[in-house]
Amino acid sequence: MKNRSFWVQIALVFIFLTSVNAQPVERLVKVLVAPDHVDWTYRTGEKVRFTVQVIKSGNLVKNATVRYEIGPEKMPATTKEAKTLPSGSIMLDGGTLQTPGFVRCVVVATVDGVEYRGLGAAGFEPEKIQPTVADPADFDQFWSDAKAGLAKIPMDARMTLLPERCTETVNVYHVNLQNHQNSRLYGILSMPKKAGKYPALLHVPGAGVRPYFGDIANAEKGVITLQIGIHGVPVTMDLSVYNDLRAGALENYMNYNLDNKDKYYYKRVYLGCLRANDFLVSLPEFDGTNLAVTGGSQGGALSIVTAALDSRVKWLGAFYPALSDMTGYLSNRAGGWPHYFSANSRAVNEKKEKLETVGYYDVVNFARRVKIPGQYSWGFNDETCPPTSMYAAYNVISSKKDLFLAHDTGHWTYPEQRDTMTEWLLARLKGGN
Repeated sequence: MKNRSFWVQIALVFIFLTSVNAQPVERLVKVLVAPDHVDWTYRTGEKVRFTVQVIKSGNLVKNATVRYEIGPEKMPATTKEAKTLPSGSIMLDGGTLQTPGFVRCVVVATVDGVEYRGLGAAGFEPEKIQPTVADPADFDQFWSDAKAGLAKIPMDARMTLLPERCTETVNVYHVNLQNHQNSRLYGILSMPKKAGKYPALLHVPGAGVRPYFGDIANAEKGVITLQIGIHGVPVTMDLSVYNDLRAGALENYMNYNLDNKDKYYYKRVYLGCLRANDFLVSLPEFDGTNLAVTGGSQGGALSIVTAALDSRVKWLGAFYPALSDMTGYLSNRAGGWPHYFSANSRAVNEKKEKLETVGYYDVVNFARRVKIPGQYSWGFNDETCPPTSMYAAYNVISSKKDLFLAHDTGHWTYPEQRDTMTEWLLARLKGGN
């Protein structure tokens, strides 16, 4: 009965994560929107045309009714129109940009009384996008002091074996560590049972409040893995507890203390990632050298942050990093999640203290300081972490970097993206280069 409850919990979390990450659900009618360049990229000043197709059961829908908006991503549309498509397809003039950035075309089709949505985005010299966020003069000192403070706090590591999650070759533990300001950090450690020395991989989480189950698959391949939560609560409780926290005490946690750089929510989070590495490198089974970090969205941000702050990290893998160039909106272009300065939030957040805090936590300023190889992946259709914001961070990374673009993806990934990332990380962790 206990094992059955455990697997039911996993199924519920899978459903929850699918909805959180907006993994697309197949629908009867598809609205396909694509720029007319195969690589979806253009020179500034060059015009883009968007092909729109409304498809049902593999065929174009004759006389489909659509409405569409075209304009710079996350900005007010410059074109809004409605049309009937006699053939089910149309080519739309998307205009151009005179400066590096993205133009997005969003189309909503109505078929048999049901609305279906699709979008596509064109990148104009995205490799030239530069950040807008300020780099504080004392950024390095601020984080050096923070790390020194963390180092004075005993780790007080506690490990609890989770027998129901163990496999023939892997032991799984609930880990509990002491973190910044005497908070606790929790995670799931997956450890190969066979005696030996192993590389280690830290998984940092996307936004939200949820339980975790660990990366057992890579542990079975000979890697110590640690998947952490960021909220200072155990990660093995019933899903209902996290639902309550998400709707209550941890609702909009990313806004907590934004007006104070020393008390901002993410200070404990960023330091918690370093504390997780303190634990990993302390394990007798760690090989002493090969440590990597990976994650997506908020976790993509945390991967870059951790790599910049912790010289023990040798490789990073990031999907669609959030918290990147968050001040973009103040320069009339898209800014990164959590969109502090978008039209809906600008009046509340465009304050001196909050702008100051953002500079110490924006991923761009960590990306400037990344010195290790990294693998990155995202798509042009991401509405949660706009590509403008992600390129602003990526373009200032001076170390070796590779970007896997899956152009038509939003805030989700194809299996090929995940497989490429895993293979890249494992090759370096186990090969050491």
